[in-house]
Amino acid sequence: MNLSSLPSLFRSSITTLLHYSRQKDLRHGKAVHAHITKTGSSSSLHVSNTLVSFYLKCGDFPTAHLIFEATPNKDVVSFNNLINACSHHHQHSSLVMRLFRRMRAENTSPNSHTFAGVFTAASSEASDVFGGRQVHAVVIKDVRSFDVFVGSCLVNMYCKMGLVGDARKVFDRMSERNSVSWATMISGYAMQRMAGEAVEVFGLMRRSEENEGENEFVLTSVVSALAVRESVDTGKQIHCVAVKNGLMSFVSVGNALVTMYGKCGSLDDALRTFELSGDKNSITWSAMICGFGQSGDSHKALDLFRDMHFSGIMPSQYTFVGVINACGDIGALREGQQVHSFLLKMGFEGQVYIMSALVDMYAKCGRVADARNGFEYIKEPDVVLWTSMIGGYVQNGEYEAALGLYCRMHKEGIMPNKLTMASVLKACSNLSSFEQGKQIHARTIKYGFSLEVPIGSALSTMYAKCGNLEDGNLVFRRMPVRDVVAWNGIISGLSQNGRGTEALDLFEEMRLGETKPDYVTFVNVLSACSHMGFVERGWIYFKVMYDEFGIAPRVEHYACMVDVLSRAGRLDEAKHFIESATIDHGIYLWRVLLSACRNYRNYELGAYAGEKLIELGTSESSTYVLLASIYTSLGRREDVEQVRRMMNLRGVSKEPGCSWIELKSQVHVFVVHDEMHPHIENIYAEIRRLIKHMKDEGYQPSSITF
Repeated sequence: MNLSSLPSLFRSSITTLLHYSRQKDLRHGKAVHAHITKTGSSSSLHVSNTLVSFYLKCGDFPTAHLIFEATPNKDVVSFNNLINACSHHHQHSSLVMRLFRRMRAENTSPNSHTFAGVFTAASSEASDVFGGRQVHAVVIKDVRSFDVFVGSCLVNMYCKMGLVGDARKVFDRMSERNSVSWATMISGYAMQRMAGEAVEVFGLMRRSEENEGENEFVLTSVVSALAVRESVDTGKQIHCVAVKNGLMSFVSVGNALVTMYGKCGSLDDALRTFELSGDKNSITWSAMICGFGQSGDSHKALDLFRDMHFSGIMPSQYTFVGVINACGDIGALREGQQVHSFLLKMGFEGQVYIMSALVDMYAKCGRVADARNGFEYIKEPDVVLWTSMIGGYVQNGEYEAALGLYCRMHKEGIMPNKLTMASVLKACSNLSSFEQGKQIHARTIKYGFSLEVPIGSALSTMYAKCGNLEDGNLVFRRMPVRDVVAWNGIISGLSQNGRGTEALDLFEEMRLGETKPDYVTFVNVLSACSHMGFVERGWIYFKVMYDEFGIAPRVEHYACMVDVLSRAGRLDEAKHFIESATIDHGIYLWRVLLSACRNYRNYELGAYAGEKLIELGTSESSTYVLLASIYTSLGRREDVEQVRRMMNLRGVSKEPGCSWIELKSQVHVFVVHDEMHPHIENIYAEIRRLIKHMKDEGYQPSSITF
C-alpha cells in the first residue's frame, strides 16, 4: 500500500491501525475506529480495508464482516482480507467459496493471494473437491496469477484431499518450485503411506538445479513417510543427510527420526537418537514412549514416562494415549488407574481418543464395568470409541453385551468400521449364533467392506465355528490375502467338525505358502490329530513346531499331546509325558489324563491323576466329581467321603450347567433346575422320556451326587 498518495488524515489513521494490528490491541484500535467514523475517514477504501484487516487479526470476525459489507466499490484487497482470514479458520472456511464466486460476479479480478486463500480453504474441507477443481480451472485461464506460491497451495489442496495423483500432475507442471513445494509433495505421499514415492521425490529434489538445500521441513516430511521395518535403511541414509547438513539442531527433525526408528522396530537406534537429542520436548518423549509400546516393550514405556514426569516435561494427549496403551498391553491396571488420575488432573478426560484408549485399557485388564463408564462419559462417542467398547466386551467373553451395544450403535446411525464388524462377527462365532452371523455378513456387504483382513478372517472363522464349513471355506478361498487368523479359523472348524484329515491337509497347504503358522495353528493341528487318532503325526507336528518354526511349546500344546495319547488309549505313555514335561503346567495336563482314565476305566491311574490334582489345590468342581466317581468304581467309599469333605473345606461347589440354542432368531438359555422358561413343563416331560429310553437301553447313571 502506497500511503504517500493519501491525505495526511488517512495516513495517520492507517499507520495507527497497523500498529495496533501488530499488537492485537483491540481496545485502542476500536478507539481509532471511532475517531475514523467521527472524521469521515471510513469513506476511504484503503482505510476500510485496513479496518477489516485489524478486526480479523484481533479475532473479531463479525465486526470485520460488517465493515466489509459496508465498504462500497470493494477491490481485490477487500476480498483477500476476508478470504485469507476465513481460510485459516475451519468454522468460516465454507464462506470462502461464496466470497470467491461473489468476487467474480462483481468483476473483481483475483490475484495469487486470492487463489492461495481459496485453495487453503478447500484443503480444510475435503468434501469440496468440486469447488477446488473449479478454482483450479480459473487459475489455468489466468496464467498471470499462477506462481510458485499458488502452485504450492494447489499441490497442498490435492494432497490433503487424498488426490496425490492430481497433486503430482500439478507439481510436475510447475515451472518453478521452492522448498515448500517439494516438502508439500513429499508430505502428501507420506500421508498416504506411499514411502517409495516420497523417497523418489526427495531424490529428485536433491538432484534438481532449483534445489535450495535440504531444510528441516523437507527432512521431517520424507522421514514421516518411513513407517515399516523394510524402510529403516533408507531412514538411516536420510539421518546421515540431516547430520551432514547440520539439521539435527532442529527439534522437529530429531522427533521425526525417533518416531521413524520406533515405527520401523529399530528401538536401539530410536533410543540412541532420543538420548542424543539435546532439546527434548513432549513430542520427543511421546515418540520414544510410543515406540517402546508398539514394539511390545511396555515396561520400558512406563519407565520412560516416569522419567519424563521427573524431568518436568508436561505430557501431551499423545503421550497419555501411548502410556495407556502400554498399560493395557501388559494388564497393568494399577499403573493405568494412576495415569487416568493424572490426565483427569490435567483436564484431558474430554478427549475422545484418550477415552478410547482408557476404554481399551480397562477392558484388557478385565474391568469391563469401568470401561463402560468411560464409554458412557462421552456424550457423542466416535466410531473408534464404539469399536473399543464392543471389542472390550468380546475380549472378556461378554458376547451378548457386545451384540447389544452394536445394535444400539446401528440404531444411532453410527457407521461402523472394519474392526467393529470383525469384533461383532467374533461375538457371533463364540455364541455359535449362525443366523445373526449371516445378518452381520449381509451388513458388511451393504457397508461395502471386502473380504480383506480382518473381515474375511472373522467371517470364515464364524462360519466354521457355526458348523457351516462350506460357506466358511468359500469365504476363505475368496480372500485376496489370508492372514494366520483366517488359516487358524478354517483349520479349527474342520478339526472340530470331524474333518481332521482335511484340517491337516489344509495345514500342509499353509506350510507351502507365505503365511507362517503361530502357536494357535499348532493347537488346532494337534487337536485334529487327537480327534482322528493320529498319534505318530501328532508327535511329528509337536517336534516340527519348534524345529521348523521356532515356536516353543506352551501348556496348550502339551495338553493336546496328552489328549492325543489318551484318546488312543496310551495312558501310561501320557502319564510319562506329563511327568517329563519341562514347563510349569499346573493342573492342566493331569486334568486331561483324569478324564481319559474315566473313559477307559483305568481307575488306578485315574485315582493317581485325581490325587495329583487335589494335591495341586485345584478349585474345579469337575475334578472332585470325577475323582469321587472313580473311587466309587474302585469301592473306596471312605475316599469318596474324604473328597466331599475336601470340597467343603476348600469351598468348592459344583457350578450349575448352562447351555443355549438358537431357534428362529431367538436364543434359548437353560440352566440346571431352571424353572423360568415358558415351556419348561414340556421340556421336562421330554427329558423324562429320554431318561427312560436311556435306561431301557441299559444306561446306568452315576450314583454320585454333590
